[in-house]
Amino acid sequence: MQQGHGFSLEGTVVAVAADRGHHFSKPPQDWIMLVEGHGVEGDAHAGAFVKHRYLARRQPRLPNLRQVHLIPAELFASLSDAGFQVAAGDLGENITTAGLDLERMPLRTLIELGPTAIVELTGLRTPCVLIDRFHPGLKQQVLSSAETGPPFKSGVLGVVRAGGMVAAGDTARARLPSSSFRPLPAV
Repeated sequence: MQQGHGFSLEGTVVAVAADRGHHFSKPPQDWIMLVEGHGVEGDAHAGAFVKHRYLARRQPRLPNLRQVHLIPAELFASLSDAGFQVAAGDLGENITTAGLDLERMPLRTLIELGPTAIVELTGLRTPCVLIDRFHPGLKQQVLSSAETGPPFKSGVLGVVRAGGMVAAGDTARARLPSSSFRPLPAV
């Protein structure tokens, strides 16, 4: 297992999900197709310009830094320990991984998924009020209380740099940027 900055650089895809509509949760799929510069084919958040409902209303020509949402499956175990039952797709993610500490990876990390797809990390997903509508009290669980590390534990967002099919069981490999380590910003 490759290591980098104290975290694993190799993992697996546990589940994939997509939804044409703007719903909080996304139904699991057998596979998804990532399209370069666009996102997940057939997903409501795909496109060159911002699709986040709040941001799109205010600045519709912003570049879409939220084409793909990835979340570590390990989060579900910690939420379960706190009494919340959350499964793949429930928090709106497109790709659930195991073995990658996604939130601690630097800005511009490339995540290679399956045989050809590559997602470049652009930021941390910021938890919103919809998380508490899904499960009351859940938002507090995904806010970090640690002095170090990321402020949120609700996954990461990225843009598709190379397209391809992604399915559960595929490899998920991180390639760190050659530049200095910059933490993921909230996007």
